[in-house]
Amino acid sequence: MTLLAHLWEGLQDTSPLEWIADATGVAYALLVMRHKRLGWVLGGISSGILTLLAWRAQLPMQALLQFSYVVAAVYGWWSWSRAGGMRPISLWHWRGHLAVVVACLVTSLILSRVLAGESAFPFADSLVFCLGMFATWLLARVHLENWGYWIVIDAVSIYLFVAQGMVAVSLLFLIYMGIAVAGFVQWLRTWRARQA
Repeated sequence: MTLLAHLWEGLQDTSPLEWIADATGVAYALLVMRHKRLGWVLGGISSGILTLLAWRAQLPMQALLQFSYVVAAVYGWWSWSRAGGMRPISLWHWRGHLAVVVACLVTSLILSRVLAGESAFPFADSLVFCLGMFATWLLARVHLENWGYWIVIDAVSIYLFVAQGMVAVSLLFLIYMGIAVAGFVQWLRTWRARQA
């Protein structure tokens, strides 16, 4: 069977829940890219559905990550509401990034041993979880670099979900990757304009 035929078959087998998660997830990403708080509500809905789907696909860390996104959606809504609109876009210091990336790699190595019998992809599953938690914090705090992390996270997630036969969810992450690129470009322009 060709790759295209495999993808087409996967799309035909997509559950309504996957399509709902996709639709609300895309709406979330587009809205937060445009600094709209409603995006956090839709992101919470999408992540709630994806929690269930990831658990069924034997990706426990993805399930935990998606559940943490539900919690993060509440925090993001609260953080952006408290700011009385939108915080200015800022950068986070490079030492912090280095420390977090090293911590995520070490944590993922440890978790991959714990999850060896539970996860289809223990290291990648754990790494996406770790980086996703950090990227969500960066997004809620309106740090420009969040978009770079999302590009990496989305690329790995595409692989994980395709490998588990969840084609529609992997397409969602492909769309997320495109939105992350656009979000980075848009936020970078805004940040540069504010610096000028």
